[in-house]
Amino acid sequence: MRIQVRRTGGFAGIERHAEVDTSGRPDAAEWQALAGRVLADGRGTPPIGVPDGFSYEITVDGTTVHCADPGLTEDQRTLVTRVLKEGA
Repeated sequence: MRIQVRRTGGFAGIERHAEVDTSGRPDAAEWQALAGRVLADGRGTPPIGVPDGFSYEITVDGTTVHCADPGLTEDQRTLVTRVLKEGA
């Protein structure tokens, strides 16, 4: 499973992108479950965020959803944080 996160916005407006491929990882099932919940809770179109807040585009194996601060679910925040931390 390939998970991509693109973060835009924020005070400085700096875009950040990261990707994680879960194939062969010992925790792949955990990533898959988390990604499934995020896709179920996401929106097909970008939501209206707040000034200087972050907006996120999350793509899992070709399916893309959108979310924005401060309206992230706990699962969305967890996935975004993990991908941006571990992804290259």
